[in-house]
Amino acid sequence: MANRTDPAAKSIRGTNPQNLVEKILRSKIYQNTYWKEQCFGLTAETLVDKAMEIDHLGGTYGGNRKPTPFMCLVMKMLQIQPEKDIVVEFIKNEDYKYVRVLGAFYLRLTGTDIDVYRYLEPLYNDYRKLRRKSPDGQFSLTHVDEVIDELLTKDYSCDVAMPRIKKRWTLESIGSLEPRKSALEDDFEEEEEKEEEDERNTELDNGAHEKDYYRGRSPTRERDRDRKRDSHRYWDREYERERDYERERGRGRDRERERDRDRDRERDRDRHRLRDDKEYGRDREREREREGRERDRRDRERGRRRSPSRSRSRSRDRKDRDGGGGEHRKRHTRSSASPRRHGGDGPEDGNTRDEPKKKKERKEKKDDGTDHPDPEIAEANRLRASLGLKPLRT
Repeated sequence: MANRTDPAAKSIRGTNPQNLVEKILRSKIYQNTYWKEQCFGLTAETLVDKAMEIDHLGGTYGGNRKPTPFMCLVMKMLQIQPEKDIVVEFIKNEDYKYVRVLGAFYLRLTGTDIDVYRYLEPLYNDYRKLRRKSPDGQFSLTHVDEVIDELLTKDYSCDVAMPRIKKRWTLESIGSLEPRKSALEDDFEEEEEKEEEDERNTELDNGAHEKDYYRGRSPTRERDRDRKRDSHRYWDREYERERDYERERGRGRDRERERDRDRDRERDRDRHRLRDDKEYGRDREREREREGRERDRRDRERGRRRSPSRSRSRSRDRKDRDGGGGEHRKRHTRSSASPRRHGGDGPEDGNTRDEPKKKKERKEKKDDGTDHPDPEIAEANRLRASLGLKPLRT
């Protein structure tokens, strides 16, 4: 329950705010003693007191990668999701530098692209020192402006993956942001105005009202003013060059991503093609096996459909070849001595010959089981007879 996100919290970038921190780091924070003892039950008001007690920043440190109190407080802010006004007050706080960095880190994770540039870029003018805990547990010296630059330009900070934001020149091109204004520009303009005022005062004191102001300038001041203008132009060119470089680097990354996507598509296409070839080969094998079984079944059907008279004639020929001629003659003499077969008329003799055939056909029908009184059993016996199987016995 203590690790659950506030039910009133809104989803950030389509997910739970706590999921912006990786699962491994999240589980280490939940198991940390500082999280259990100091962060339990904190609200947006009481969180300020804990943030004022921080004396260093960092992600994880040591062999077992323990999280720092700074990281625990960031996780607590993601859990309770304070209002935007409170986060902005954290960033504008000039008395406590770690409170300012904490608010900037949270806004970089959850804020929109325009808010990130609008509230974090003014912190480039904060040059105060900070203590940072490295992964080996040692402390190093850094500054507020260096931390802000890392948040705006790097992909990782304090072992946390930063969400992607648009480049500044992209937001400027669509009119969402105004061009960046340097903090030193106002100072230069004030110096120029002071120098011009001084020149005017000196001219008035010398009684040179009728002289042109521009003619009365001294060559040394003109040179100094030209140098300052050139320095301004130089820094503007440097800014333009850096912006063009960032734009080209972004395009190169887009081309690399497109190349990787094309390579993945080709690999998937080849994989599907190989799979289809294998399936086609298996289908061909199944078709051949099916045709072979069908051919065998037709051959068996042809063998069963041979005429009974042809099989009887073959059996008689086989008996004659085996030497059964003498018995056949004896049977023939006995049958010739019968008064029924030779003493009667022709039609009566034909009837007597047909009677054994009819008896045999009736016997064969009875043996097949197709004349069964139950129509279902008779149909089953017909099917079994076509397949060469024995009939059902009931």
